[in-house]
Amino acid sequence: MPVNKKMPNPIDIHVGSRVRLRRTMLSLSQEKLGEALGITFQQVQKYEKGTNRIGASRLQRISEVLKVPVAFFFEDAPTNGNTVTGMSEPHGGDYMVDFLSTSEGLQLNKAFIKIGNQKVRRRVVDLVRSLAENDEDD
Repeated sequence: MPVNKKMPNPIDIHVGSRVRLRRTMLSLSQEKLGEALGITFQQVQKYEKGTNRIGASRLQRISEVLKVPVAFFFEDAPTNGNTVTGMSEPHGGDYMVDFLSTSEGLQLNKAFIKIGNQKVRRRVVDLVRSLAENDEDD
């Protein structure tokens, strides 16, 4: 099956979405990330959309600026069917990336991390599960 030159590669899209996820988790603007990398915010946008591929040395620098290992950008990446994925479910974490890329997901995650009491954290999880179950019933 020929590859469409106009369509970004799924891996490039995934890596770009992980860059965006981490950047937003750190409350870092595209402009600030661009400045740290010596590129324009438009180039950061193209990376995040997967329109432009990120070279190895640039990805290494992005990982340093965003304070994550390079492997972070490939977690839960789509496979071509030939890759051994072990016991993980295919595309199992895509919903998490999508969720954490939303404003609500990011706010919820940041607030939850600030809760130091383990019992309170468990009660918050129980509450959210209960709300989700009630929402499904409606």
